[in-house]
Amino acid sequence: MCCARCQATECGKMPSFSWRVWPAFVLLLFTSTVAADESLLLEGWHDVWPLRFLVNMLGYFTIIIPGYFLIRYFKRTNYLETGSGFCFPIIKTCVYGSEAKTGLLDDVSVAPRKEGDSGSSVRQVIKLIFCAVGLQVSYLTWGVLQERVMTRSYGATTPEEEGEKFKDSQFLVFMNRILALTVSGLWCILFKQPRHGAPMFKYSFASLSNIMSSWCQYEALKYISFPTQVLAKASKVIPVMLMGKIVSHKSYEYWEYFTAVLISVGVSMFLLSSTPSKHPSTVTTFSGVIILVGYIAFDSFTSNWQDNLFKYKMSSVQMMFGVNLFSCLFTVGSLLEQGAFFDSLAFMTRHSEFALHSLLLSVCSACGQLFIFYTINQFGAAVFTIIMTLRQAFAILLSCFLYGHAVTLVGGFGVGVVFLALFLRVYARSRMKSGRRSAQPLPQKV
Repeated sequence: MCCARCQATECGKMPSFSWRVWPAFVLLLFTSTVAADESLLLEGWHDVWPLRFLVNMLGYFTIIIPGYFLIRYFKRTNYLETGSGFCFPIIKTCVYGSEAKTGLLDDVSVAPRKEGDSGSSVRQVIKLIFCAVGLQVSYLTWGVLQERVMTRSYGATTPEEEGEKFKDSQFLVFMNRILALTVSGLWCILFKQPRHGAPMFKYSFASLSNIMSSWCQYEALKYISFPTQVLAKASKVIPVMLMGKIVSHKSYEYWEYFTAVLISVGVSMFLLSSTPSKHPSTVTTFSGVIILVGYIAFDSFTSNWQDNLFKYKMSSVQMMFGVNLFSCLFTVGSLLEQGAFFDSLAFMTRHSEFALHSLLLSVCSACGQLFIFYTINQFGAAVFTIIMTLRQAFAILLSCFLYGHAVTLVGGFGVGVVFLALFLRVYARSRMKSGRRSAQPLPQKV
């Protein structure tokens, strides 16, 4: 039996491949295999998405690791009882928080709706139309601009010119988060909020997964069509249920499993029937599927972690502020470390159309989040889910109309199955909640 040194030299008969070369060889083999089906999209090593993903994660961990050791230091030294000075309130808020978890959410912005005191029917109809139009306009515009930014080029004056494509998805995530942070911060200042009790560092978990899900969402459009992405987002109820059992130990009804199976069948029908097109972004590639899986996994963790955070007494806007605060910190730190921040700004100065599109993307994202909070507060989660389900259907139709995506008969049937399952979920959930309310005795006024 040869020793390790002999295998690397004489006995192995491969002196050129030492143990130092193997990691690079394996990495090269992996990236070349992943990029094989979209080689036309790549112009350099920085365009290989696994490397970009790893570099982004390394940038985030340069902030997370020092923060982790600082939190451990403050807790080990019992800083809450021994600390003092100017920094004490900041450290107390970030590391310890001010209040313990509560069993119920005492939230002024998402308090239960009072059906009898919500005004006349006409006012309610006007509010519902306002919410529906606001959500549809915000997110349909956001979807169209997202596909335009990630799949089309800028600067081409004639159809023969290729132009220049924007490739850094992380910068778009930063643009969305910085405006959402500003809007939520102003909202918290202008309107009364409950006393915040959660330690600020707990937002970083949801923030990191939210950044990565958004990055995957933008990056996936380089390798798949927008209708495919919308259907994948609609099918995320399946991993959300799995993540809920793992993270929150939740149990689900039989109809939830049934509709999840229907959704998976519909998505499979659409994906298997999709036909290739001339434009690379309309082809579902292996990398696109992997990135979509990453998006669904990260997004599922985000929603479940935020659900656990709501056990603290906070409003939805405070949640929005805390998550976006860490998102801005992570993304701007990673962009500066890579040197991509100023490259993206240079691209923005070269192409004023891109600057307008990225600004509109951020505005639509921030306004959409506010419309979400207002709609749920006024009409409940069931109405909101119906509006957003219709929005997904409209987004597919609008994308096919504007960007020429072809959908076969089988694929269209699969889309119908997905949205039928989503409406069944809304109907079953509303019936179950109404049954629980009717079983409970009415509260007596004292």
